[in-house]
Amino acid sequence: MENITDGTWDSLPVQINQKILQTLEELKFTHMTPVQSACIPLFMNNKDVAAEAITGSGKTLAFVIPIIELLLKREEKLKKKQVGAMVITPTRELALQISEVMGTFIQKFPEFSQILLIGGSNPAEDVEKFKEHGGNIVIATPGRLEDMFRRKTEGFELASAVRSLEVLVLDEADRLLDMGFEASLNTILGYLPKQRRTGLFSATQTQELEKLVRAGLRNPVRITVKEKGQAAAAAAQKTPSRLSNYYSICRAEDKFNNLVAFLRQHKHEKNLVFFSTCACVEYFGRALESLVKKVTIHCIHGKMKNKRNSIFAEFRSLKSGILVCTDVMARGIDIPDVNWVLQYDPPSNASAFVHRCGRTARIGNYGNALVFLLPMEETYVNFLSINQKCPLQKMSPIKDVVDVLPKVKAMALADRAMFDRGMKAFVSYVQAYAKHECSLIFRVKDLDFVSLARGFALLRLPKMPELKGKSFPEFAETTVDTETIRYKDKNREKQRRKRLAELKDKEKTELPKKSFVKNKAWSKQKTKKERKKKRAAKRKHDEDSDVDDEYMKELLEDTRLLKKLKKGQISEEDFDQQIANRPKSKQEAEGP
Repeated sequence: MENITDGTWDSLPVQINQKILQTLEELKFTHMTPVQSACIPLFMNNKDVAAEAITGSGKTLAFVIPIIELLLKREEKLKKKQVGAMVITPTRELALQISEVMGTFIQKFPEFSQILLIGGSNPAEDVEKFKEHGGNIVIATPGRLEDMFRRKTEGFELASAVRSLEVLVLDEADRLLDMGFEASLNTILGYLPKQRRTGLFSATQTQELEKLVRAGLRNPVRITVKEKGQAAAAAAQKTPSRLSNYYSICRAEDKFNNLVAFLRQHKHEKNLVFFSTCACVEYFGRALESLVKKVTIHCIHGKMKNKRNSIFAEFRSLKSGILVCTDVMARGIDIPDVNWVLQYDPPSNASAFVHRCGRTARIGNYGNALVFLLPMEETYVNFLSINQKCPLQKMSPIKDVVDVLPKVKAMALADRAMFDRGMKAFVSYVQAYAKHECSLIFRVKDLDFVSLARGFALLRLPKMPELKGKSFPEFAETTVDTETIRYKDKNREKQRRKRLAELKDKEKTELPKKSFVKNKAWSKQKTKKERKKKRAAKRKHDEDSDVDDEYMKELLEDTRLLKKLKKGQISEEDFDQQIANRPKSKQEAEGP
């Protein structure tokens, strides 16, 4: 590691434990980074810290070292089932990474135990693990941690175990709020003692983060660490100065061919490829496995439950390979020696662009990033330069590009699972595009659906509201009846056949059901979350209402009569008569 930092560890105004210094020496961390030299003394002197530092600046050690130091300073030694420190982080990959770093440092401190509480593992097993081995240091994701607080079994109650808590760290705090963990965090904070040290670490400061700072920290010391730029202009940029940031302009139908050509030319390097949706990762990831030979290719996205931890660990250990992923891998993840970060789709918000790029060029190393843009998206380059202080340079055209799309089509014809993935990926891409934060540049109405469908190697266009009523004669659909495409998996094909037969029988006996949303673009439909919220609000309204059902029925009947009167369907005399003849409700009879 190049000496681009703020001095050696012995230059700190506080004394670091000899065993920690030995570990730092073994890891060849001879010098501190600016965020480490700023945060460690404050934390060790019992200050609350809110630190903002660019991605890849060494934030993990800035809280791992103080955690150990603060626990060592305790007058009363921690018992096995007492929690002295807690680190909360948004993703399980990041939690695994922090746990690995923490584990390296506490090897020389057998008096401390740590436990990892993340999704993808059995909660009951976590309880047993805590009961057997304890957990003085808890590293967790919010959802699992909240769940553990609510579990109470014999010999385990996390709420009482955290009474001895000395220090709480919220890592990637802004991302915790972005991902909607605010309610979980509030629940967790309610269980924790007020007399504690708290640290908030993030790459960006937001208004929501300010609320969290005010709620969880007592007169915090705010630290903003800017990287030492090699030039005055570079000082303000949010990406590391050793990162070469490129963009490439190509039509939608050429994008995948360009990506494959690039990956074939860089197959001996370690590359991350970001897509906008889980469905796109599933589809294009499978295609890349067939098209880029003699390379280890892994896929990770948020909908994967049990495999993510092992895939992440395996990719980290590789010397070269490709990881196809969504933004679940965009924040805080430290994968050694990443050469290229490729953004096949620009992320839905500009700050995520910077975080994606930050998976390379970490802690003084060099790295490269490339984003593929459609011709109509080129103004995004200026936007990033102004809005995110992230200048990009145009890459010269990728050489030796060949058309691999016919091979992808052949894969879809050979296996219905691949055909399904392509259709889902296309639909999910359009939906994600419609939700892009920078809607002045990324507009669904500007998309060339024909070029896009060719780029996805689709056999036919999906039936979706965005395409309804439009004809696309330039798009050559396959002559094969797509209903005849079989699943390679025989059991799956058998189930499909059975389902088709059942549907045919149903159609004969049942009237067609009314569609939930008629002709409304899926990209504009309310999300499941919004619908759930609306239903909950309605339920609450119904529960709180002191108007009984009978009264409501009468109210509706009166409204219907009024509408009829306005439309001239009944006379005023009829209206008065029907209102007068209506029997009194229970409420009217009883009076106010």
